[in-house]
Amino acid sequence: MMCDKCKKMMGVLLLVLGIVFLLVDLGKITFWGINWWTALILLMGLAKLCTSCCPMCQAADKKGKKK
Repeated sequence: MMCDKCKKMMGVLLLVLGIVFLLVDLGKITFWGINWWTALILLMGLAKLCTSCCPMCQAADKKGKKK
């Protein structure tokens, strides 16, 4: 589970990543040299790393397991 702060941060990062790939598809940016699935996997890894280090996410995860 993710806390609200981490959900917002991951949402913003996903939006930025989507905008960058949209600009690449439209030909506005040409320096971007990785595939979309590589960027998505990196974002998923970052999300897991953030939730494992965030005390609020860990508390929410423990609270969710107790139910």
